[in-house]
Amino acid sequence: MTWTDRPVLVTGGASFIGSHLVDALIRRGAQVRVADDLSSGLKGNLEVHLKANRVALLTEDLRRPGAALKATQGIQTVFHLAAAHGGRGYVDRHQAACAENFLLDGLVFQACRENKVEQITYASSGCVYPNHIQTDPKKILYLTEEMVGPPYDADNMYGWVKLMAEMTLKAFAKEWGMKTAACRYFTVYGPRGHENHAIIAMIARAFIKQDPYEVWGDGSQIRNWTFVEDIVEGTILAAEKITDGGAVNLGTMERIQVIDAVRRVLELADHKPKIKFRPDMPTGPLNRVADNALAKRLLSWSPKVKFADGLKKTFDWYFTSKRPERIKAPLERLLTERGIHSD
Repeated sequence: MTWTDRPVLVTGGASFIGSHLVDALIRRGAQVRVADDLSSGLKGNLEVHLKANRVALLTEDLRRPGAALKATQGIQTVFHLAAAHGGRGYVDRHQAACAENFLLDGLVFQACRENKVEQITYASSGCVYPNHIQTDPKKILYLTEEMVGPPYDADNMYGWVKLMAEMTLKAFAKEWGMKTAACRYFTVYGPRGHENHAIIAMIARAFIKQDPYEVWGDGSQIRNWTFVEDIVEGTILAAEKITDGGAVNLGTMERIQVIDAVRRVLELADHKPKIKFRPDMPTGPLNRVADNALAKRLLSWSPKVKFADGLKKTFDWYFTSKRPERIKAPLERLLTERGIHSD
């Protein structure tokens, strides 16, 4: 597949991950259209490309009648990232909003079929993995793609939507010959991220010198935070190389405890507060880390950015682009909502 002059649609392309994906596609010479209702995405994330007329922006709610058909008209490749989504504080507390993704995904996929789109790459999630196998943070566990299967046990409404979309795309490929792929993202972080995701939340708390400094859960939770640039590269490779609706993990295999990530953030900020654990707040699975062997084999992909390096880049971006007075007052809402911004 060549990207030069290829008509590409990125749904949710003004969002955190979506805008980084747009950057990468522009560098490859693609003709990029973005469909985003700007409910959580920011037009400013695309400002450079919009000024240079390198991106066509459709400010559309793809759930509205005819919107998905309009957005996919004349497109060869669709990267479907649009969703009601967020970090743990959002997906645990907004089940009804996440359920609306069933409608959104179905409309986009059907529009792609009607408009004869050549390939769909879908932003799935580690939330499709069974909850019951992710309960012991002391166990050395790496989630492999085949662990998703009967009896299904996805993580909240958000995880069930992602799982159903994966199964839909697999069926589209098998029965209708459509080229489809699903990328299971694991705890993405980086510049342009939102405070409702863990790493940005940690940095935001340090930025306003929160004391006591709150940590959701008891700090023992294990994650594999993955830098956004690595996620984008893997997503593009999946579009190039996966055609049968297969799903692939995109995540590092660095096993990092939440409390250790907190300590690194506080060290960068030179902030020495009292730490207050909040076991009453949403924490998610206690042990979630990807096995990325399949991505290495199918895509020749492996993450390049180590957590320590990506954290420093993200920290520097946040501390140079934000203002404390714009963070402190709304921080509690920023941690659990997606429709407000700290910019």
